[in-house]
Amino acid sequence: MHPAPFILHRRRSSFVMAALVVVLHWLVLDLLDVNLGLPRQVGVDSGPTTMMAQLLPETAPPVTPAPVPLPVAESGPPPLLEIAPVALDVALPGNPAGITQAAAPAPVSAEPAGEAVAPVAPTPAAPTPPAPEAPPAMPAPGPPPPPETRRYTIDMPPPAKITLDVARTDADGTEWSGEAVLAWQLNEDSYRIQVEAGIRVVFARVNLVVLKSEGAVAETGFAPITMTEKRRGRAMTATHFNWGSARVTFSASQATHPLPPGAQDKASIPLQLTAIARGDPKQLSGDIDIFVAEDKDAAIYRFKVVGQEEIDTRLGKLQTWHLTRPPQPGSYKSRLDIWLAPAHGWYPVRIRNSEPNGAVTTQTVNNIALDHSGS
Repeated sequence: MHPAPFILHRRRSSFVMAALVVVLHWLVLDLLDVNLGLPRQVGVDSGPTTMMAQLLPETAPPVTPAPVPLPVAESGPPPLLEIAPVALDVALPGNPAGITQAAAPAPVSAEPAGEAVAPVAPTPAAPTPPAPEAPPAMPAPGPPPPPETRRYTIDMPPPAKITLDVARTDADGTEWSGEAVLAWQLNEDSYRIQVEAGIRVVFARVNLVVLKSEGAVAETGFAPITMTEKRRGRAMTATHFNWGSARVTFSASQATHPLPPGAQDKASIPLQLTAIARGDPKQLSGDIDIFVAEDKDAAIYRFKVVGQEEIDTRLGKLQTWHLTRPPQPGSYKSRLDIWLAPAHGWYPVRIRNSEPNGAVTTQTVNNIALDHSGS
């Protein structure tokens, strides 16, 4: 046979075989496409169907009807996983009951997947030391105790009205004259004292100061409750003796003081000295300490007995006991002198106030109007 027809015959056979292979591939692919596109019917009487699933790795290409290659993502380290803390009951040292706390998340290593990473155990928190106990609250300090003063035997003087001549010499030498009245009333358990002092201007009398003291009669003598003071050209002030709380307060200042028994005010102090002398003249010895409240503050008046003296008055010559309260640094700067007349119920018959600037005011008795005998 000639070689050309033989070669042509072989080429035709190869072409036919290739065509048959292509047709068979097409039929198989068409059959797979039809089966994959239709859902599988399950009969009513058939038993439960078991479905098998296989998880493929991320690098495996998905099954597709056509062998079309899929793009592959660039390789890189796997993403780190965030692990939420898990609540654990961890018994801490020194805490028998146990404290519930969240365990710390395990660290994620960036090592390659092929190497094993040892788990890290959570470190228990250090026990919190107990808070130190607060020291017990100390009570607030109370007011200081009232100052101790001498206790005296008292004999209250009977009610009376004493009129006194006033002679004043100012620091510049100017002289004034006037009149003062010291009057008091006594009931069974209360008293009322009023002091007025003024000067005469031509034919008129002008009050310079008015003192009023009201209170109770006690075993210690006069026990003031309220004293008011009104000076010419100034507002009235009040001093309050709170015997219930044992405090003395002032309307003209924020000062406050403990209130001891026997405390007096400026209006009652001369008559309190009279009550002490009437109680027992022997008590007029040594220092006579009396707590006295004025318009803005209070202090202990310390009187000393100068001695017995005879003074001239409009009532004649009077035998008296002279008591003085010299200036006391830090308390008062003026000097106060009082003369008591035993023959007239130990009433004050002369009162003198010497101011630190040199001004002196002297009040001398000119009349005593008794309600009954003061002997």
